[in-house]
Amino acid sequence: MSDSTERQRSADTDGEAVPENAVLDRIRGCVESVSLAFERWDDPHVRGPGLYVVVERDSTAAFSDPIGVNRWPVEDCRSVFGHSGALFETARSVADTCDGAVVVRRDGTIRPAMVRLRQLTTAEEATGDPLPYADWMGTRHMSALETSTRDAVFAVVTLSEENGRVTVFRDGDYDDRQRDELVEKR
Repeated sequence: MSDSTERQRSADTDGEAVPENAVLDRIRGCVESVSLAFERWDDPHVRGPGLYVVVERDSTAAFSDPIGVNRWPVEDCRSVFGHSGALFETARSVADTCDGAVVVRRDGTIRPAMVRLRQLTTAEEATGDPLPYADWMGTRHMSALETSTRDAVFAVVTLSEENGRVTVFRDGDYDDRQRDELVEKR
């Protein structure tokens, strides 16, 4: 994407609404790039970068709590539509050093506080169909699947620190790609 196109997209966030799919596409592409940039996935006992990114439709404050000092450095990258190098470098740094979920507003701006997302309540669980948990899912992925069922959430994207798998969760369902599928796609 050219710098002028990026500036135009950023300008759009001040006026006209940016489609949520454009926000999701930008995040997915960045997370896939972080996975592909890490070269030690096959080394035993090595933990790779991990990410958990929530795209809000509405505020997630009702079911999230700040997670200590972990934060997205908005001074380096405040929007997914900013300079792509800044988004990638910031995401890579956060993936290596921080825990918790990054929250992105529907216009692409990124909240500085990283959060812990609360589990569904018993009442929330009872309103939907059973979720399609998979054997490979760890805590981050199960949380992301649950979080994707909430009305305030458009989508959730995760990067597994175990193997570089990138998964997009929407409405209680998911599409995941193993790292080798990402390599083939590029």
